[in-house]
Amino acid sequence: MRLTFKSLFPFKATIAPPQERPCWSCCAISSTTTSAPIKWERLLVDSGEDHQTCPPSRLSKKWKEYHGIKNWEGLLDPLDDGLRDEIIRYGSFVEAAYQSFDFDPSSPTYAACRYNKNTMLERSGVHECGYRVTKNLHATSSISLPSWIERMPRWMQVQSSWIGYVAVCEDKKEISRLGRRDIVIALRGTATCLEWLENLRATLAHCSADVSDVQKDDPMVEAGVLSLYTSGTSTCPSLQQLLREEVLRLLRIYRDEQISLTITGHSLGASLAILAAYDIKTTIKLSPHVSVISFGGPRVGNPSFRHHLEQQGTKILRIVNSDDLITKVPGFFVEDHEDVIQERNARVAHLKGWIQKHVKESQWVYANIGHELRLSSRDSLQLNSINVATCHDLKTYLDLVNGFVSSTCPFRAGARRMLKKATTIPSVNQN
Repeated sequence: MRLTFKSLFPFKATIAPPQERPCWSCCAISSTTTSAPIKWERLLVDSGEDHQTCPPSRLSKKWKEYHGIKNWEGLLDPLDDGLRDEIIRYGSFVEAAYQSFDFDPSSPTYAACRYNKNTMLERSGVHECGYRVTKNLHATSSISLPSWIERMPRWMQVQSSWIGYVAVCEDKKEISRLGRRDIVIALRGTATCLEWLENLRATLAHCSADVSDVQKDDPMVEAGVLSLYTSGTSTCPSLQQLLREEVLRLLRIYRDEQISLTITGHSLGASLAILAAYDIKTTIKLSPHVSVISFGGPRVGNPSFRHHLEQQGTKILRIVNSDDLITKVPGFFVEDHEDVIQERNARVAHLKGWIQKHVKESQWVYANIGHELRLSSRDSLQLNSINVATCHDLKTYLDLVNGFVSSTCPFRAGARRMLKKATTIPSVNQN
């Protein structure tokens, strides 16, 4: 049996995350791209660890804590097993977005979703999860293409592309296990040519559409991310419009129930997830509990943007691989809290006064947003070498979450044995 790593450049997540640990009662994950199915459940048993099945009532009682109501206090170091399961479960929804995306530039459906809404989760490897996809999501670039681009291949001209989906939990047993009806928004990372170009637009831009009324300390986010979120065409509404309409529709349908809105994404999808959470909390009155679980996200906004998110009560958990360069860009990093600055090599505070002033006025000063679960590829048995692609891979993030214990014991011994067995290729004859 074999796990094969493929680069996420061009950001195709080819490996599904580990299958359920015993604590997951309803959601099983399988891979459609590996050379052979991997029996994660058997490997967990063979690892020799004493895995206890979580009582069904535990998640229903603690879900608000797992979604940041107390800012994940006491849950991250050491990592709570219930929170670990939730992180990996939401990571599987992001993986489904990658699996469903058509990456083949020669395909007539390139940059579209390969599956019907009714079968998307099942065909992308997320089985019996209790959720139903209700809306396909598209993102559009606002970059104007030159006339000569018409002579280039069609895949280079794709302006709007499928980027994720909205799903709602409808299974009664799963709703009971979760303790509420959950709406999930899952967003993939960069895939198309124009999305890559948008990533290069790294200066900050005002969130407000009314540029005549902007103030110096208004919330600002990366220009490229804002473009992909707010741009639309005559035939493809903006991601912003699609999300606002669908979230409002679902909130009206389930207005008499306890609801949570969980937005999750990887890489570019992580940035869009944070911006979507801000937008939903800003525009929708009486919105439910909104939380973000992001994987490998770059910086997205300025200190004012972070402050507004905190004032809204939006809860953000950023899963960060300290060896992933993508999480350290774009721009400069300034910590305006009173606590100790951790990213020393990116600090503007140590620059000379006149340089610091110039940098702050250049619209390149970002802030780290949310609470971090910081991991490291160097702690993984599977990563013998460190490179940009594998450190940023969603599969890497899910493996690290699965194995992480605490900052003093970064990787579970049982997880190491499990990964070793999972990556062992059996001796078989293939014709």
